[in-house]
Amino acid sequence: MAKIQQQFVCQECGGWHSKWSGRCDTCGAWNTIVEESIAPKQTARHKRIDSGNFFSTLETSETDVPLDRSRILTGIAEFDRVCGGGLVPGSVILVGGDPGIGKSTLLLQVVASLSQSAACAYISGEEALSQLRLRAERLKVNKAAVHMASSTQLQDILVAVDKLSNLKLAIIDSIQTMISEEITSAAGTVSQVRACTQDLIASAKKQGYVVILVGHVTKEGILAGPRVLEHMVDTVLYFEGERNYDYRILRSVKNRFGATDEIGVFAMGDQGLTEVRNPSELFLANHQNEVSGTAIFAGMEGTRPILLEIQALVAPSYLASPRRTAVGWDSNRLSMILAVLEARCGLSFGNKDIYLNVAGGLKITEPAVDLAVAAALISAIKNQPVPSSSIYFGEIGLTGEVRPVSHSELRFKEAEKLGFTEAFCASSPSKKTSYKSTINIHPLKYLLELVR
Repeated sequence: MAKIQQQFVCQECGGWHSKWSGRCDTCGAWNTIVEESIAPKQTARHKRIDSGNFFSTLETSETDVPLDRSRILTGIAEFDRVCGGGLVPGSVILVGGDPGIGKSTLLLQVVASLSQSAACAYISGEEALSQLRLRAERLKVNKAAVHMASSTQLQDILVAVDKLSNLKLAIIDSIQTMISEEITSAAGTVSQVRACTQDLIASAKKQGYVVILVGHVTKEGILAGPRVLEHMVDTVLYFEGERNYDYRILRSVKNRFGATDEIGVFAMGDQGLTEVRNPSELFLANHQNEVSGTAIFAGMEGTRPILLEIQALVAPSYLASPRRTAVGWDSNRLSMILAVLEARCGLSFGNKDIYLNVAGGLKITEPAVDLAVAAALISAIKNQPVPSSSIYFGEIGLTGEVRPVSHSELRFKEAEKLGFTEAFCASSPSKKTSYKSTINIHPLKYLLELVR
């Protein structure tokens, strides 16, 4: 009988240690090292192989199917967009998000929609079948032909899944609850999560069906478990949203078969999640009259153009250190824009409290928002509203110049569709296009031109 090995594994980074300690030497986390028992597998001798049969070429053979043509459409356009145009057979997708954000609701709607044309399975390790049926009744999908199961034993799940004919999609909710018989540690530990994911990936690649794993997140908002889990899967999606808003955002942070930073927007209602086909109208719903301190930013989320309202408030400060608060944007970037406005444009913000907000609760990381932030700050300190029919996008350098950004054509098209007539951007676009825009473009070379 093989001897069971005792190992001490960090639950934060997956690092192995020979003995227990209070602090992990790999990632520096405290009280994350747990003792795990692992039974070694019986290794078999490798047979000699012919290298001619082992390797292949990059040329497409007659039996291969191009990935773009073999994508599976779920029937939910926003979900298919984030996945790169549909699900790729044999791929493994990891979906993470805060508790109660709607991950299970979204995936139950996805599997119910796809079950109309293919066999689908939904395996839950957190809920009983009666609880799943109650949710299906609330979402009005209880008539869908979905193979439901409630189990945490991975080996039983794999055997049952292999017996399903024409299976296209299997959802595991969640991977932290799965238990492999080959690992003696508790569910949710690094060894269990890694081993269960490896077996599911091997089954998906062999049988050609899609596996969607639901992952828990930590209090910092990152996926729980070893970081290697995100490297093992093909696609990583984050389901985001604010408690005070009805909409939810599905964001792609890794995709081997599509664009990253792609987003899909959903609205939470009494009967589940509904698609938001035009998010720009959602985020500009309250943009009616001209008010000082606001500017419309024409941004890009993946391949999708989206218009957002940037709000700024400049107020006198009675503190030794004035406040600098940014919601939905990097506060360090805000400090840089304020420094450029003071040094290059002659504006004074030293004795002012600055508050910046991205309306709607969306978070922006694109540098192109610099010009819209500057326009909102200039409008707030001068108490003069910007034209309500204008958009702003462009990166600002430390010398005060306005630098061009990519995808100008898509930004103009989205602005035209919503009725905007003016655009303030860099004087020289980064890429020449044949697109003729009806928007009146105001080219800017330096930020001082916008102030004047």
